[in-house]
Amino acid sequence: MVHKIYVRHKNVKSSCRLQISLVKQSVREALSFENVDRPCEVNVLITGDKTIREFNREFRGVDKVTDVLSFPMIDFSPPGWVDPGDGAVDPETGLVPLGEIVISAYRVREQAHEFMHSIERESVYLTVHSALHLLGYDHVDEGDSKRRMRDKEKIIMQKLGF
Repeated sequence: MVHKIYVRHKNVKSSCRLQISLVKQSVREALSFENVDRPCEVNVLITGDKTIREFNREFRGVDKVTDVLSFPMIDFSPPGWVDPGDGAVDPETGLVPLGEIVISAYRVREQAHEFMHSIERESVYLTVHSALHLLGYDHVDEGDSKRRMRDKEKIIMQKLGF
């Protein structure tokens, strides 16, 4: 399946930038795992703490830095890919716009250090995590929903070699 994954850096020092190819691969693997069988579009913004804090405050009402935010364009309820039909296709691109992901490059580095693993592993985890949010998965409650999401993250991470 040919998905369009757009990734860009904004307000990130060049020495702190994440591997764009790895972020794209992570989104593609999550979509493949979920059997997304229609060409989709996902936009990923890799930014700094100030910008992600502004997004978090504006869209969630939480005035603090976070590691990743997801902004789904389609409500998948129950979670998981179900073809939303031709009405969801952007007529200009021929793609289903799944949504946007915003990642703090600085939180990726801090968390990689904190959890004692690589920057690559942390960026892959947060990208996979956020891609699953775009498909309706959530971890708000401690029940089955969170467990299903965590299980999927683990499998996708293994497929990506982490």
